[in-house]
Amino acid sequence: MNIRPQAALERCDTLMLDMDGTILDLAFDNYVWRDLVPRRYAAANDIGFDEARAALFEKYRSVQGNLEWYCLDHWNDRLGIDVVKIHHDATHRIGYLPGALEFLRKVHASDMRVLLVTNSHPDTLDLKDAVTGLADYFDGLYSSHDYGHAKESRAFWHALQEDVDFDVETTLFVDDSRPVLRSAKAYGVKMLVRVTRPDTSQPRCSDDEFRGVERVGDLLP
Repeated sequence: MNIRPQAALERCDTLMLDMDGTILDLAFDNYVWRDLVPRRYAAANDIGFDEARAALFEKYRSVQGNLEWYCLDHWNDRLGIDVVKIHHDATHRIGYLPGALEFLRKVHASDMRVLLVTNSHPDTLDLKDAVTGLADYFDGLYSSHDYGHAKESRAFWHALQEDVDFDVETTLFVDDSRPVLRSAKAYGVKMLVRVTRPDTSQPRCSDDEFRGVERVGDLLP
């Protein structure tokens, strides 16, 4: 549906928000997976950082878009290091994207149903909620791990539909991932918006496929 993002927010009954890169700064996750995990992996395997990083990026690519990519248990087993502890060691870097907390407060006070729909592993979700208190602003938190399919899979949307019974015509879904938005579109969700600056340490992304906002606060009038 070719509709302005602000108009989509005004007409939606159910607002679905991604977490990392939409509400929370993706800079944390990028730091963990691109810098901290390679350093711990290098130390554990007595190899250089660059070698460790190259090896890890190949492992990442092999499962990207699948549920395993988002699963901390998978990476604990595959890498032989405590990935959960690594996340806990960097909690000072977890934070909201600019304007996101104010946006959540406003939509939470509205009549619309506000749902968090994330690929985040439950352990990561719990950690980020403990740091930010984000759960207070949602009517429900839904992780793809609860359904056995990543958001990139249409099977995820079928499972979520059975669970929360949303109307594809009046649901607005906001995410920073183009593959995830494509999956939601293929399922039939009509109102889709992409966050184009999910990581504050990186420049804005361009997108001519989906309507975009630099941050979720831009959806407000």
